[in-house]
Amino acid sequence: MSVRNTLNISIPNDYEVVVAREFDAPRKVVWDAMTKPAMVRQWLFGPPGWEMICCDDDLKVGGGFRWEWRGPDGATLTMHGTYKELAPPTRAVRNEIFEMDGAPAMGEQLATMELVEQGKRTALKLTLRYDSKEARDGALASGMDHGMAASYDRLEEMLAAGR
Repeated sequence: MSVRNTLNISIPNDYEVVVAREFDAPRKVVWDAMTKPAMVRQWLFGPPGWEMICCDDDLKVGGGFRWEWRGPDGATLTMHGTYKELAPPTRAVRNEIFEMDGAPAMGEQLATMELVEQGKRTALKLTLRYDSKEARDGALASGMDHGMAASYDRLEEMLAAGR
């Protein structure tokens, strides 16, 4: 299957990155695919050669999540945080903390996901807010756009296959 939707990234100010992407699926289906661990494991692989080894999610305000990947060399990358606001299936706000191999946190961001239903399609808007311009620029320099684009392409393929 060829993917027809593309990832768009904008930088509205010194602290934020806004990621936008459309999916050819109803909002409830996209919400489930982005919040249910069994579905997240099907599309959020991490960098090439990496595997997701932990996908825990307590989807409630104050609940936590923890996603962990292991690379081919044994290195681990972890993203975890706490839900601050939930309005299924339209909005989720959580902090996200990244760690590599248990070292001190590489950074933290506040992520606000909004899903807008447009007929049988869903528009995703993900606003990532950082503590500083330097932190925002570091995240952008990490290649996050390539990883997010690849992951969302896999999500779209999964949704098209009805999994």
